[in-house]
Amino acid sequence: MTSPAGTVQIRQKGRLMSSSEIDRTLVRLAHEIVEKANGIENVGLVGIRRRGVPIAQRLAALIKNIEKADVLVGTLDINLYRDDLSTAGPKPVVVKGAIGFDVNDKHIILIDDVLYTGRTVRAALDALFDHGRPAKVQLLALIDRGHRELPVEAQYVGRVVQTTDNEIIEVKLKEIDANDQVLLVERVI
Repeated sequence: MTSPAGTVQIRQKGRLMSSSEIDRTLVRLAHEIVEKANGIENVGLVGIRRRGVPIAQRLAALIKNIEKADVLVGTLDINLYRDDLSTAGPKPVVVKGAIGFDVNDKHIILIDDVLYTGRTVRAALDALFDHGRPAKVQLLALIDRGHRELPVEAQYVGRVVQTTDNEIIEVKLKEIDANDQVLLVERVI
């Protein structure tokens, strides 16, 4: 595989989740949220931009079907270096902006597509607390790939996938990528 100078070469190793597997996983996670939170009163789902946002929106729709009530949904805009493909920089950067609802005294569930080093979650927590004082904060990740650099743990996990440092998890969502799937790819050295 050839690529222009300065770009990372990758090759697909396999598909970890299909569209239907993502759907089933989100249904399970929605039920877990309702069960662990003992309903949805005072719960707010906050998606970490980019792919955490459509996951949060899908979970909100699923929870509405279960509970017959709306759940608060918001967005944290964090423009981060992608520690898988990018060379943008060493730290996640929080973009100031409204979450979409008042987080004070709410049970907030931060939602991200992939939990890796924990640095994105740390930046998201800092940003969240800039907006107010939640009563409780938990984390949901569609994929937990390990390799933590910070003591961060998700309370809700779609799937745990052990990876090497050269492997990358790519979550594709129809709202952003025109299809739903989770791929395992590898840097070509």
